[in-house]
Amino acid sequence: MIETIRSGVCASRARVALFDFDGTLSTIRSGWVDVMVPMMVEVLLELKTGESEAELTGIVREFVARLTGKDTIYQMIELADQVNNRGGAPLDPLVYKRRYLDMLWKLIRHRVEALGNGDASPEKYLVPGARALLESLKQRGLKMYLASGTDDAAMKEEARLLDVERYFDGGCYGALEDYKSFSKAILIRRVIDAAEASGDEFLGFGDGFVEIANVKQVGGVAVGVAGAEPECIEIDDWKRSRLVKVGADYIIPNYLSLAELNAALFPN
Repeated sequence: MIETIRSGVCASRARVALFDFDGTLSTIRSGWVDVMVPMMVEVLLELKTGESEAELTGIVREFVARLTGKDTIYQMIELADQVNNRGGAPLDPLVYKRRYLDMLWKLIRHRVEALGNGDASPEKYLVPGARALLESLKQRGLKMYLASGTDDAAMKEEARLLDVERYFDGGCYGALEDYKSFSKAILIRRVIDAAEASGDEFLGFGDGFVEIANVKQVGGVAVGVAGAEPECIEIDDWKRSRLVKVGADYIIPNYLSLAELNAALFPN
């Protein structure tokens, strides 16, 4: 199923494909929102401002969604700001990040270990149809980049376990300790400055605000991946509405309708 948001938009001139990782290709970290949001709400509830748990959950879900695709540290910086704005004394954002990653690891550890020891196939934790799409884009000669807000070492290891690292001849890039030194926007600018492609020669795939916005800002074509995780068979309306708002040209839950997607992106 493909939903066309902007009729007539195609990627016939595309030379570069930029992919997000979690939720766009990988479902290893599926459920991360249900770890991060409650953790943050708990921090804010401890301030006893009189705000209800439901009110704080709405506030947290908004900024977590808005910052999805940026390095995880930015969500933790926002949490610290929210604490400060309420008169509290925030911890260092890195402390919040470590707390979150420790909690997330408890959720995903068995998935990573199952992939590592061969008890689970890579396809189990790939968005349906992802490999066929990557093969198709490779055959078309697009140079492919993988960029993620997940820490660099963890993302590369998970991409290796899923056997997708090999498709990204442009490189795989995750979050760095010096988070200001790299972002998806910086990567796009580097590719343009190196004359590998102009802005309108970018094709982007992502399930978060950031990668869609970055691709659209330079004039590229953006495909919003709005599958309800972990199955990614049905559309997640919450994801969809935000991806449409930020400029996605097409919305898909997965890549199973590859022929239809290729026909839309590469007519004739």
